[in-house]
Amino acid sequence: MNAKDITLKQQTVLHGAGIRHRLGDIVADMGARRALVLSTPRQSGAAMDLAERLGSRAAGVYSGAVMHTPRAVTDEALEHLRAVRSDCLVALGGGSTIGLSKALSLRTGLPQVVIPTTYAGSEATPILGQTENGVKTTLKDPAVLPQTVLYDPELVASLPATLSVTSGLNAMAHAVEALYAPDRTEATTRQALAGLRAFIAAMPRILDNPKDLDAREESQRAAYACGAVLGATSMALHHKLCHTLGGAFDLPHAETHAIILPHAVDYNASAAPALLAPLSDILGEGAPGPALWRFAKTLNAPRALRDLGVREDQLDRAAELAVARPYPNPREITRAGIRALLQKAWSGEAPV
Repeated sequence: MNAKDITLKQQTVLHGAGIRHRLGDIVADMGARRALVLSTPRQSGAAMDLAERLGSRAAGVYSGAVMHTPRAVTDEALEHLRAVRSDCLVALGGGSTIGLSKALSLRTGLPQVVIPTTYAGSEATPILGQTENGVKTTLKDPAVLPQTVLYDPELVASLPATLSVTSGLNAMAHAVEALYAPDRTEATTRQALAGLRAFIAAMPRILDNPKDLDAREESQRAAYACGAVLGATSMALHHKLCHTLGGAFDLPHAETHAIILPHAVDYNASAAPALLAPLSDILGEGAPGPALWRFAKTLNAPRALRDLGVREDQLDRAAELAVARPYPNPREITRAGIRALLQKAWSGEAPV
């Protein structure tokens, strides 16, 4: 993939080991004086380190970001932001932290600097998913697209193997659904395939040597490519189903995507064989759904919803929620079809 720094309309993207150390200058160039650093509780120590590097330009740390961006957490963070008089947001983390940053920026108009520590790709999209009363909804608004993204491979070199795999599969899901999106273009298809090729090549290298910074940087570039096509195209069954499951049962985001992806692809394969054929070519074996499942297995990825705590008696409700609102998809969405898909995903059975 392109080794140069990428500058897009409304967004500057920088890559390189140690790039996070330029944060102070980047914040200063934005004209900001009080940057609030956001993180999850688990990454609060790293967020504190960033705040210390910012020195007088730091407004402190808010480390309460959680999965699925609950509106209640955003409300709390907004109160904190106003109390410390922040004029800039710095998000250190994955989709949870970046989602909080987007939600705060949407409400305040503050600029965002994002430093991803996973491959979720949210940083490359104008999309925000929020949860309230167990229901996750999404919006698309240019106002939530971060102004600056810093990809530092040193920050993902310590990402645990399991999280590297699930986060990578989550990112791959964006590119897979972009292949059959109704609003796809030649450019988005090229970018999606580039991201998929890079991930499929890099992930085994990362598992073999997590400190391989070249493989880590390649995976970050892949994550950006996959995230960019997520923002440029319409997602279908896979994403709608993962959002339904995540919002209703409070499931871990990346793991849910990793489990559902092969089954969603298998569901749609008969309706979009030509569009999914390049995926089979990249994986090098058979139908795309089973091939993805086997690839995930070689990475020791989670493959069963029951391992995430989903009960079998909850699958009927999940199927009902998934078909409650119609949306574009290559194959007709039916309750029976989705229920059968969920059964296989629940048990960990390979799609066939």
